[in-house]
Amino acid sequence: MSDLKNLHCQAPEAFPGPMSRAECEETLKQLDADWNLDAEAHQISRRLEFANFHETMSFVNAVAWVANREDHHPDMEVSYGHCIVRFSTHAVGGLSPNDFICAARVDALFD
Repeated sequence: MSDLKNLHCQAPEAFPGPMSRAECEETLKQLDADWNLDAEAHQISRRLEFANFHETMSFVNAVAWVANREDHHPDMEVSYGHCIVRFSTHAVGGLSPNDFICAARVDALFD
């Protein structure tokens, strides 16, 4: 995958199954170093810190916009000064390129 943030998500049916651990580890290198691979939970996640609730919610709304545009939605844990974003493709039972594309788009919010 080249320049993930410029790619678009595909329907889950486009994937024969979840990405292998090796594929996930290699693709993870294209994201901000703060993303973590949880192979057992079949997800990638990143915790982001913010100065206050308003900044946190602004970020959540920006992620919601990206997710709706790509039709690929993360799980998010929201608190006063932080948000944890988790991506997984439930339809394939693990991680797909869509998860990494959306993670790259989240990273791009800070460019």
